[in-house]
Amino acid sequence: MEIRKTALVTGVSSGIGKEFAKILAKDRYNLVLVDKDREKCEILRDSLETEHNIDVILFIEDLSKDNTPYKIYHTLMADKVDIDILINNAGIGAFGRFSETDWRHEVDILKVNITALTHFTKLFLKGMIERGQGKILNVASIGAFQAVPLQSVYAASKAYVLSFTEAIARELKGTGVTVTALCPGPTATGFHDSAHGNSKKIPLKLKMSTAREVALHGYKAMMRGKHVSIHGFLNTVMINVSRIIPRKILASLAHKKMEDHLSDI
Repeated sequence: MEIRKTALVTGVSSGIGKEFAKILAKDRYNLVLVDKDREKCEILRDSLETEHNIDVILFIEDLSKDNTPYKIYHTLMADKVDIDILINNAGIGAFGRFSETDWRHEVDILKVNITALTHFTKLFLKGMIERGQGKILNVASIGAFQAVPLQSVYAASKAYVLSFTEAIARELKGTGVTVTALCPGPTATGFHDSAHGNSKKIPLKLKMSTAREVALHGYKAMMRGKHVSIHGFLNTVMINVSRIIPRKILASLAHKKMEDHLSDI
């Protein structure tokens, strides 16, 4: 009898999270999928169960609510469902000057990008350590490596994800559990549209990586146990070069780039 492992993925209704779910299903993992879009999640569940003959559990939940991670954890533990892979993919952003953006939305950014991610990791990590195996992937961003004016709260939240992941990755050495921070650049998903509207810069969109490319890269990095993985050769070069440039200059360059983008929205 085949004993299948189980992976939990957040933010699966579209984009990178949906691609992670499809990759894991193809590799015969049972899935726990978390998102607040019921219709899209039910369609995804039905297609994955039919195509790959796996079990899919859905949690239609809002990760900006304080108790959501614990409620999901408690339900899974009551049903004796161990999580072997945890992918903290869910994330939201905002685009604009901090003095003008909506505070309530920014609170949700902090709750989803930081609090829920950290809480899920805290809840499922102990069981992984006890079993001597497990993998966690936290989706950060290339924006985690520097300040990004006009995306100040989002980039700062991803800087937290990167620092947090690197720290616990070292703590977990020798336990059989690994933690990976995936740092993609601009990716063709619904995230950018929800953060700041549809861009008229079609050439910019064409240069974006696809969600499938980013998810495959992140999945392979996670399975190898890498601590940090930057997607894309140019992104990797840019991040490495940025380490020798003063942060004040980096912030100025990022501000100019984001202002150019803002003018075209």
